[in-house]
Amino acid sequence: MPVFESNFLPTIPFRNGHFNTMYRPLFMKDKATYKRERIITWDHDFFDLDFSFMGSETLVLLIHGLEGSSESKYMAANTNHLNEKGLDTVCFNLRGCSGEDNLLLATYHTGKTEDVDFVIKHLLKNYTYHNIIIVGFSLGGNLTLKYMGEKGADLSPIIKGGIATSVPIDIASAEIEMDKLKNKLYMEIFFKTMKNKILEKAHKFPEYKLDKDKLFKATKFKHLEHLYNVPVFGFESPEDYWEKASSKPYLSKITRPTLLINAKDDTFLSSECFPYEEANNSKFFFFEETKFGGHVGFMTSFKPHENRWLEHRIVRFIKENIEIDIA
Repeated sequence: MPVFESNFLPTIPFRNGHFNTMYRPLFMKDKATYKRERIITWDHDFFDLDFSFMGSETLVLLIHGLEGSSESKYMAANTNHLNEKGLDTVCFNLRGCSGEDNLLLATYHTGKTEDVDFVIKHLLKNYTYHNIIIVGFSLGGNLTLKYMGEKGADLSPIIKGGIATSVPIDIASAEIEMDKLKNKLYMEIFFKTMKNKILEKAHKFPEYKLDKDKLFKATKFKHLEHLYNVPVFGFESPEDYWEKASSKPYLSKITRPTLLINAKDDTFLSSECFPYEEANNSKFFFFEETKFGGHVGFMTSFKPHENRWLEHRIVRFIKENIEIDIA
């Protein structure tokens, strides 16, 4: 039964979920050096892939969370740590997240795995890696899990496994949590960039009839989904989007070693985002619940060299469960 008992025990201030969530983006100084490759998509858009090469036979594909990028601290930290272990990495900047707006009205959403599939096919066609591992954070983690389950037994043999962290695998219930007062600050941070991006899209694409008054008044993800996700991506309603984009229904279909790490004090997650039953009934899907860690935090202390529990955990799973040889 692949449910792990966690050994993550941070010092006292980091046992507060909000503190742990905010500490990484505000105080960690992680930066990585990348070599960027721009690839053109089937629908005449582009993806920016940020590589860090070490001459390895193994490539780790990193996928960021909502409104993140390859510059996000958790992306840079994991890039550097994986490079230290001798592994190549590539950060997948989702549409509109690489520092330059994408070319289409549609950007990305929580379940848009066709973009992941396109990038994977590009890597398989143009590079000679023996092993590829997908690692996703938050929204990127949902994409990782959903992709692994959707492909199931049809997954390329080069894709050896996946790891996902801080993932709202059940979007409908997670959005109820996000709407609560405890997450008001986070919502304001997300909405500042998301509303600006939607306004920019409305300016570039006059055929997209945006109700700007409703956009300015929006306070919930559901409001933005009504205004953007539903008309742009062709969903029937926000509820239809939640159902089709959530990764939870796909966990039982995963056929390669895949780990989900979620913290109990992650204020973004509902009880439905802790899939014990799915892990207990699977040979390939592993679940680890930590008592502390916040949302994509997992900081241990004020000592920078000690704040690598998540990075070490990812490497350990690759080594022990995906069985990739790592220095």
